[in-house]
Amino acid sequence: MSEARTTHAPRLTLLRGADRVASPWKNGGGVTREIAAEFAPVSADEVAHDVAFAWRVSVADVAQAGPFSRFAGVDRTLVLLEGAGMLLDEHDAGGANVLSTHALTRVLDIARFDGAASIDARLVDGATRDFNLMVRRDVAHGSLEVWREAGSHRIPAQTDTVLLYGAQGVTRARVEDGEWIALETGDTLRIDSTQAAEIETQGEGALLAITLNVQRHPKKAP
Repeated sequence: MSEARTTHAPRLTLLRGADRVASPWKNGGGVTREIAAEFAPVSADEVAHDVAFAWRVSVADVAQAGPFSRFAGVDRTLVLLEGAGMLLDEHDAGGANVLSTHALTRVLDIARFDGAASIDARLVDGATRDFNLMVRRDVAHGSLEVWREAGSHRIPAQTDTVLLYGAQGVTRARVEDGEWIALETGDTLRIDSTQAAEIETQGEGALLAITLNVQRHPKKAP
C-alpha cells in the first residue's frame, strides 16, 4: 500500500490490487479479498454474526454455486467484474419459494439486496469475480455508481469516504488540482474528506465510485 497526498483537505490513499490477501470461505466455495473497511461499536451478538463493521468493501472469487451468508441489518451491493456471471435467487422466509432473481450476467451488472435475505447463487458458466459492498444501515450509508466515461465528478460536502475502484482497463484520477494517479484494474483510490471536492478522470476504463458516510453517534433503539 502506498499513500499520496495533495495540498488540499482530502486525504488520498492508493490501495494496490496486487497487495490484497485472499481469505478462503469456510464452505470452500470461494475466496474474499478485503479492500477496505470501517468499524463501529457493536453488541456481542453483532460480533458473533460477523457484522462488526460500519461498511466493508471486498472482491470475491466465487468458485461454486450455493447459499450466501446472511447479514442482518446490512445492505449489500454486488457488481460482476469477471466471468459469465451468477443468478441470485431470493427465497421467502421458509425457503420454499423464489421471490425474485437478481441477474448478474454482464460485466458491471449490479445487484442490490438486503443482507438478511435468503439468497442462493447459481453460476451461469464457471467461476466469477464480484465486487461486494456491505453497509450496516443503522450506522452508515453507502451508494455505488459506475463511471464509464472520463469527466468531472463532484464529491458532496460532508462525505466521509469515496472509493474509486478500477473495474476495467487503466484510468487516471485526480482530486481538485492535485497529481494524476493511475488506477489499473483492481486498484482502489481511497479519498477521505469532510468537504466538497472535484474529481477528474481520464482514460477508457471503468471505475466503481462508492460514496460512504458513517453516523458517529448512532441513535439507540427505543
